[in-house]
Amino acid sequence: MSYEYEGTVSTSATPADVWRLWSDVGSWHCWDPAVQGVAIEGHFGEGAGGTLTLTGNVHAPFVLEIVEHGARFVDRITMGDLTVSIDHHVKATAEGSEVTVRTSVHGPGAEDVGPLVAADTPKALEALVRMAEDKS
Repeated sequence: MSYEYEGTVSTSATPADVWRLWSDVGSWHCWDPAVQGVAIEGHFGEGAGGTLTLTGNVHAPFVLEIVEHGARFVDRITMGDLTVSIDHHVKATAEGSEVTVRTSVHGPGAEDVGPLVAADTPKALEALVRMAEDKS
């Protein structure tokens, strides 16, 4: 059982502007409506883990599986047999950047949970690029 979702937006912000927000977990709640807070152990790099506090005061442990500084990171949340991976990409364009977020949910109930997990992605992308543009 699995679920996949992808959202992409273009922005006048540079990849560095987007990356500053992504790599600052303290800002995640400002642009992602599903996130109330984030605690991370160590620096923003591969293997770092922590806890996401999601809407409804749900605490979800996460691990940064891939971190390509300035370009990409993948975080993975595991809840029992259900795994949520969110792959974040930013790449330069002539106008600024293209930002893509891919959500993959695998395990029992993925078809039901996946749409709930990905529901706020368009709002999160819009808020992220608005904040990045304000900082550029």
